Amino acid sequence: MDGVIYKGKQLITGAKEFVERLQADNYNFLFLTNNSEKTAEELKNKLKGLGINNLTAHNFITASMATAIFLSQQSSQKTAYLIGGSGLFAELQNLNFEITDDKPEYVVVGKTKYFNYEMLKTAVNLIRAGSRFIATNPDTLDPIEDGVEPACGSLVAAIERAAGKKPYIIGKPNALMLTIAKRKLQAHSTETMMIGDRMDTDIVGGMEAGMQTCLVLSGVSSRETIECYPYKPNYVFESVAEIYPEKF
Repeated sequence: MDGVIYKGKQLITGAKEFVERLQADNYNFLFLTNNSEKTAEELKNKLKGLGINNLTAHNFITASMATAIFLSQQSSQKTAYLIGGSGLFAELQNLNFEITDDKPEYVVVGKTKYFNYEMLKTAVNLIRAGSRFIATNPDTLDPIEDGVEPACGSLVAAIERAAGKKPYIIGKPNALMLTIAKRKLQAHSTETMMIGDRMDTDIVGGMEAGMQTCLVLSGVSSRETIECYPYKPNYVFESVAEIYPEKF
């Protein structure tokens, strides 16, 4: 979503019309985002406020949702210490996790603008004491209206450096999140296209999940950065405004 449909609070030109094309032609689609701060309902309301209508919470999969699903399948205690936004807290609480700093099974980190030294200290000590380290996504920067802002990966880097342990990352490019999306769409990989603005998460994730991939240049990656990677997207467009699915 960030860098593909909007930047911060600003809708990318042509994004509304692109979504309307998908809806008019009855394409099954999901907004798949590594942003873990907001719930699906909040994201739906954000898009509605930007002029994109007729969506439901079922049109979204967030890194928080994927993290909660994964941990609920793995966890024996269902306890976690969380650093993140309301979306991450809501998804884990919906699956009956206890949020605690008392010997939790997991330390889970997502993006939040409220990250501080005490959170860093608590997370590091819990991980060093044996809590398993989980990150919602690896993105270090997110595009916004006037540039970029630090994202989950920047917070994770500080914790990883101090704790001396690497996290297991749930979101893109992990194929786990893309598998959850395909299941929700009830679609085969060969029938699915991943559209994103990042070579290092969206495009590699879609490729490794067996999907066709489409890079848009409205967010993080540019035509120049494509050449820095050993893989390439199937298609490159300036933005989703240029994408007409029936032409693929």
